[in-house]
Amino acid sequence: MNALTFTLKKPLQLSLNCQLLNSTHLADKSPSDIASMLLHYGNSQCRVDEIFEISGDDAQNIFFKNSSHKLDYLGANMASGNMVIEGDAGAYLGYNLKKGEIQCQGNTLAYAACNMVSGLLTIKGNTGDFLGGASAGLRKGMRGGTVIIKGNTGDRVGDQMRRGLILIEGNAGDYCASRMIAGTIGVFGSVGEYACFNMKRGTLLLTKMPKLHMTIQDCGFHTLPFLSLMFKSFAQYKTKFSSIQTLRVQRFVGDAACAGNGEILLILPTK
Repeated sequence: MNALTFTLKKPLQLSLNCQLLNSTHLADKSPSDIASMLLHYGNSQCRVDEIFEISGDDAQNIFFKNSSHKLDYLGANMASGNMVIEGDAGAYLGYNLKKGEIQCQGNTLAYAACNMVSGLLTIKGNTGDFLGGASAGLRKGMRGGTVIIKGNTGDRVGDQMRRGLILIEGNAGDYCASRMIAGTIGVFGSVGEYACFNMKRGTLLLTKMPKLHMTIQDCGFHTLPFLSLMFKSFAQYKTKFSSIQTLRVQRFVGDAACAGNGEILLILPTK
């Protein structure tokens, strides 16, 4: 069997909702069934074969070729299989991902990993605002799983995040870990202003000193042995965090404005 491959025929002018094109939804469908499926394109609908050239038959392994930032909701609600996106992706990549792996080799727009439950999402480029956040009307964002970002992210990473792991090799924007309920976020680069704003619990792991607001409190310097287990668990993802050796950190807690018990662990350079 060959991977089920969707090759974009031409550049899109409007956003295309691709939430039906995942392993879970396509598992029992024939090639003709897939070709005739209707997708929302702007405020109208179009057949899949009007937009994509379709080849292969293994719905557990899906490839998107010539993809663009107009393809929204790729991997949405996916509960099995693997997806590789050979290009950019639009908004809501991995929305409500329940299981499986998604790899995007380009950049993505906002709300990647929004409401994610489990699985692995890897973005080799940059991503937009609200990574791992909650969709409109919900009070919990990412609830499990792992997200690896090789590039930079926008604002509000992990907003209302409830559980899971986000590792960012580049920089993060303002309000990183805002309203965070639990989970772990690591940023190897720099973060913007108001990190951990209204944070309740959880951990923000940093390698560079951020500009902190008044209600984040400095708790001094500590050697934390449990970090060796944490870093060891990161090794499987082959990120910059795998190279960290020190267990010495400067610890901050907050947000005290909302009786928060979250923490920032600033990794101290080895001498």
